[in-house]
Amino acid sequence: MKKIEKETPMNNLLLKSPVLPKINQIVSGTVIEIGKNTIFIDLGAFGTGVILGREIKENQQIIKSLKMDEEISAMIVELENDDGFIELSLKAANKQNTWEQLNELMQKMEPISTKIIKANKGGLIVELKGVQGFLPVSQLSYEHYPRVEDADKMKILSELNKFVGKELAVRIIDLSQEQQKLIVSEKALQEIKLKEVLKNFQVGDMVKGVISGVVDFGAFVRINLPKAQEQKSTEAEIETEHSSKSDVIEGLIHISEIDWQLIDDPREFLKVDQEIQAKIIGIEGDRLSLSLKALKKDPWMEIDEKYKKEQTVKGQVTKFNPFGAFVQLDKDIHGLVHVSEFGNETTMKQALEIAKEYEFKILSIEPKVHKMALGLIKPEAQKKETKTEEQK
Repeated sequence: MKKIEKETPMNNLLLKSPVLPKINQIVSGTVIEIGKNTIFIDLGAFGTGVILGREIKENQQIIKSLKMDEEISAMIVELENDDGFIELSLKAANKQNTWEQLNELMQKMEPISTKIIKANKGGLIVELKGVQGFLPVSQLSYEHYPRVEDADKMKILSELNKFVGKELAVRIIDLSQEQQKLIVSEKALQEIKLKEVLKNFQVGDMVKGVISGVVDFGAFVRINLPKAQEQKSTEAEIETEHSSKSDVIEGLIHISEIDWQLIDDPREFLKVDQEIQAKIIGIEGDRLSLSLKALKKDPWMEIDEKYKKEQTVKGQVTKFNPFGAFVQLDKDIHGLVHVSEFGNETTMKQALEIAKEYEFKILSIEPKVHKMALGLIKPEAQKKETKTEEQK
């Protein structure tokens, strides 16, 4: 059985007493006096608040617009100053309100226009409602992404500096008032639309596009959206399609998907504005992965017709890495001489030279995984084989 407390004058007084205010709490009150260095605010049951000189100087625009009996919000910075008043801050309250507004924008995933105030090698410094934020290079939309030769950081910075002073539409993707962190994305505004657009594509589809950028790891391809392609009924509409950046989507051909042969520099195979046809090999989120080599016959599937285990072949050394040397036997087929053949990497580089041709023996062939192991035929062994052939 619930115990019923006896009603007393003291209990009634406690129930009627207001909750005590706290430091950093935002409170509302009515302006009761506006002086040159002090402004008094009636905080009701909390008592009287005061805004002092420095706060007045830092918020002159707000102060000038204040009127008697007007209701305002401020943050408590001191519960009782030397004169017994609750000290208030307009600036802190406005800052708090700003972070709350930014958080609301992030939760609603709403677009917001921001001015670019500075650039660095990693991205752009922006300002939203008086708070500085960061727009990483990776979060720029594809039309603004700086595709720079050799990924030169100074060239990237030069491209990013072109945005300073301009405004971009972005969405807040990360926010922390405690860490004073504000991260925005231009790319995120396109993600929802891109995911919808990508529903029109399937893995295995063929697409036509134009190379929009070539970088160390591959090439970007600009593709007209299916909807835009279906609306080419008039010259005006065709012109709109090419001028509107919202009518295109971008895919990526990774360096490993350009050709069956090993490629060091995609720029040797693909150029900006080059028209290509590619195959979709992957769709993940808002990413479209494309392949050129998927349109070509896999040379490894018929390798048995050309190369056999124990066969002696000639090949050109094309590249070193810590686990061996790549050797090109023909346009499409590469083999690997493992570093263990030489003992260590230093000895390997002494025995072989880049771009030089040597004789090798095929140790193994694995067509399914595109692997061929080679063994270097040393000069002494080559002489013995030649003598044996002559004796025969």
